[in-house]
Amino acid sequence: MKRIHAAAASRSDVVIDLQKVVKTFKNAAGEFTVLKGVDLSLRQGEFVAIVGKSGSGKSTLLNMITGIDHPTAGKVVIRGTDIYQMTESQRSLWRGKNLGVVFQFFQLLPMLTLLENVMLPMDYVGMYDFDERPKRALELLGMVGLEAQADKLPVAVSTGQQQSAAIARALATDPPILCADEPTGNLDSRSADVIIELFDNLVKNGKTIAMVTHDPSLTERTSRTIVISDGELIDETVAQCLSLLNHRQMLEATRLLEHFTYAADSNILQAGQHVDYFFMVKSGVVEVVLQCGPRKKDGVTIARMGPGQFFGEIELLQGGKSIACIRAAPDGPVELVALHRDVFKKLLADSPLTEEALGKIVQARLDENRTADRRRKK
Repeated sequence: MKRIHAAAASRSDVVIDLQKVVKTFKNAAGEFTVLKGVDLSLRQGEFVAIVGKSGSGKSTLLNMITGIDHPTAGKVVIRGTDIYQMTESQRSLWRGKNLGVVFQFFQLLPMLTLLENVMLPMDYVGMYDFDERPKRALELLGMVGLEAQADKLPVAVSTGQQQSAAIARALATDPPILCADEPTGNLDSRSADVIIELFDNLVKNGKTIAMVTHDPSLTERTSRTIVISDGELIDETVAQCLSLLNHRQMLEATRLLEHFTYAADSNILQAGQHVDYFFMVKSGVVEVVLQCGPRKKDGVTIARMGPGQFFGEIELLQGGKSIACIRAAPDGPVELVALHRDVFKKLLADSPLTEEALGKIVQARLDENRTADRRRKK
């Protein structure tokens, strides 16, 4: 099996690109590295959750994107612009036009009405005619259901309404990207649901949203989840396929991954072949085929697996050889990430829940294969 680096995906729609970003803080106790060479790309129209335990580096990561903090090393390129090549004042003005930022504690100015708070970013960057700004601010407040509260001070409305007003303010200059740091952290579940519904609608209208959250339930509502642990990103495919591992174990798996790519219609495993890896599909589609022959059309395809699915667990857990052929589908190339059997078995030994869950999957798949084989022989 040939090991090669995964082919680079098309980057034409990448709007946020972090390249080897390092962030080190210095204090009297010494140096502490919060981000350790992070690579991350976000594409237009994605709604991305960034999750991790306290101190994992998730808020620092968001601050790199917004330009609020400065990386020790690496590059942050937003919509083609290396934002740390600017001066502080240039970056502040750029941020006002390109990014909307939503904070956990709202950060509304208490002496200004909701309408005036929403108008503030327009005033700062000089967008829209002076007479047009109140009208636009009122439209944005209407979008979040606060038109009737426009002339009230923040203290006169609920916390959920304050956060909605903060989102309206973040959209004041119609930025293509919205960054939110724990936007539902101080809200009850009903108010939080309203905020996420609002984010959903913004994404449908073409916005890109990066949201730091500590709430695992919110990741079900996003299109993608980025997990950070000890300043490093966990491989997204590992997080999907082995979700019952803890973050430390996921990070260990990420560090030990091996990468494989296969051309369309090529064989990955032959029936009866010794299996040394637990394979996870990163991109593309693989087919599970019973009794495949030398011709591609031979055999019976019993399953197709896409990103976030896996194979090889039956053979590794039961000690047998491959019970079916696995091949790349005709649709296009396949990228796989894999863990060697020794690494895989150690992870299972350290995570009984994962071992139990995979055991159930193994039994279900064996039953499916037997049923398919009986049907084929009739």
